Amino acid sequence: MTWTHKNLLGLEGLSREEITFILDTAERFHEVLDRPIPLVPALRGKTILNMFYEASTRTATSFAMAAKRLSADVVGFSKAASSVSKGETLLDTVRTIESMRVDGVVIRHSCPGAARFIAQRIDAFVVNAGDGAHEHPTQGLLDLFAVRKRLGSFEDRHLVIVGDITHSRVAHSAIYGFSTLGAEITVCGPATLIPPHFKKAFPDVETETDFDKALVDADMIMMLRLQLERQGKGLFPSIREYRKLYCLTAERMKKAKPDVVAMHPGPINRGIEIEPAVADGPNSVVLAQVRAGVAVRMAVLYILAGGELEH
Repeated sequence: MTWTHKNLLGLEGLSREEITFILDTAERFHEVLDRPIPLVPALRGKTILNMFYEASTRTATSFAMAAKRLSADVVGFSKAASSVSKGETLLDTVRTIESMRVDGVVIRHSCPGAARFIAQRIDAFVVNAGDGAHEHPTQGLLDLFAVRKRLGSFEDRHLVIVGDITHSRVAHSAIYGFSTLGAEITVCGPATLIPPHFKKAFPDVETETDFDKALVDADMIMMLRLQLERQGKGLFPSIREYRKLYCLTAERMKKAKPDVVAMHPGPINRGIEIEPAVADGPNSVVLAQVRAGVAVRMAVLYILAGGELEH
């Protein structure tokens, strides 16, 4: 198929064929990563700007590595070391940099809609690397990629997403991506961490507050990072109680299917969201998710830059 979107701002609205096209393209780049010299000339002469207005280790590194694996030039940008710290607006910053002939912009920002705001105002393509609690589309794609590698398909599979649903852009992209490919979804967590409008926004997604009940039929369990920096006061009694009710422990895994897939987008608060024995155990695809991230981001940058692969 031929890709028709200028940007990747979210998984909402993408078709099954479009998501599958990205995953299939990522499969080809995943093989590239196994080569002695994991480098292809696909984006030689292109310049990718990575703009991270929020702290990031794995996503920023993964995007930079993906662009370099495609032979693109990569320009890094951080809020603290830029003119933003002197009061320059987001749009002025991007326009200034675009005038230097940037081909693509990868942006993470704390404000939902920041990526769309930029995409509507510049000629370069834009990839949303996380905008507030809205979406994190490449995380959703790499989660799909890692699970497809393990389970093969999503039809009649059941995904349980556990934790801080309210503040999670990861959860929102996962819901759009996994449901589009045929999975059933349950979100689980304290009622105070599931937004009041959730049922109206996602009528086909089940909600559950009892983790032990939710995990019994799960084929995939996605543990979310507890975003303490975004919490208001009083959303749950204590970390100790949260851990007791919602941590994926080795003991709790005994109640799940033997081949259940355990995921976490990272960074992990070990012992709070997931025990080390589970995060590093045979059901975990946590490291596979990280590896998939480079291949998926290579695919996204390649497709948006105008690459075409025959299927």
